[in-house]
Amino acid sequence: MRIFEIIFPIFIIVLIGLIYGKRFSPDMSLPNRLNMDVFIPALLFSVLTRQVDHAGFYVNLALASVLVILGSGLIAWPVARWLKIDPKTLCPPMMFSNAGNIGLPLMVMTFGEQAFPAAVVVFLVGNFLHISLGSYLLDHRAHFLRVLMSPMMTAVILAIVVSVSGFEIKEVIMKPIEMLGQICIPLMLFSLGIRLSDVDLSQWRLGLLSAILAPVIGILIALMAIHFFEMTRTQQGVLFMFGALPPAVMNFMFAEHYDQEPERVAAIVLISNAFAVISIPLALVYALPEFG
Repeated sequence: MRIFEIIFPIFIIVLIGLIYGKRFSPDMSLPNRLNMDVFIPALLFSVLTRQVDHAGFYVNLALASVLVILGSGLIAWPVARWLKIDPKTLCPPMMFSNAGNIGLPLMVMTFGEQAFPAAVVVFLVGNFLHISLGSYLLDHRAHFLRVLMSPMMTAVILAIVVSVSGFEIKEVIMKPIEMLGQICIPLMLFSLGIRLSDVDLSQWRLGLLSAILAPVIGILIALMAIHFFEMTRTQQGVLFMFGALPPAVMNFMFAEHYDQEPERVAAIVLISNAFAVISIPLALVYALPEFG
């Protein structure tokens, strides 16, 4: 019942997006751009201005999440070679998980509001490495500095400056920022449903393989990192669920931008996210008694 209570609100919004996408095929480019440029930065700023005082408390979690990401890529590389798949097609989806659309709401629903700062940490680490390292993997001419110019990183930097300086922002100003931030998670889930309406079943074998491989690799490395890094029980749970997440939708956007077999990457991403209906409840069976 607890697992149902966690996943039902998440997947019902995804399902509504899927049905709407099948019926109307909307162009989500503008809402997604608004989410990346306005709503997510607003959420990050409103949360981190209250939590950054304890930033040092999350260093081990950040390092552990880096280990999960890089370790997943190192394992996926020889697997891709063995299966005669271009590593540039398989490795990024195995490395960069859906810590936004599914991860943030899932971790909060599973471990409570106290897990949100830890969920934001793994989300930020994943996004920073995806935008920088992920771009470099697909195109060695990509510039690392552009990640520092993104609205999300700008919001993080401003939040750190505000918190460290001790400057107190009036509630009348923070309230609209928080309200904008509250838009992002439902919009992420709805947008994911729209994306799933375009799934290409011709590459179902590769998609199914990736759907199983991604959480298996991520969970194994996360369990290893939990024993290696000192973290709180909640942080351990967040890291475990981070490892269990399916590939990020952004992998498809990057593949399309860099012309890296976008059809195959789309199958990997979309089928893996659809398979999360099975893989995430299975992960929760272990996570709830162990970390909840």
